[in-house]
Amino acid sequence: MEAQKIAVDAVVALTDCDRDTVIAFIHKLYLAGVRDPKRLTFKSLQALRA
Repeated sequence: MEAQKIAVDAVVALTDCDRDTVIAFIHKLYLAGVRDPKRLTFKSLQALRA
């Protein structure tokens, strides 16, 4: 879960988005098997930008 925490902190810092929204999205990715903080952050930024 450390990867998830790192990714949440990074996305919130970069986007200033709502933390709960970011947590929910990253949690879905984490449960889907993505464990790398860089990958979680990148996929989250892509999704939130769309």
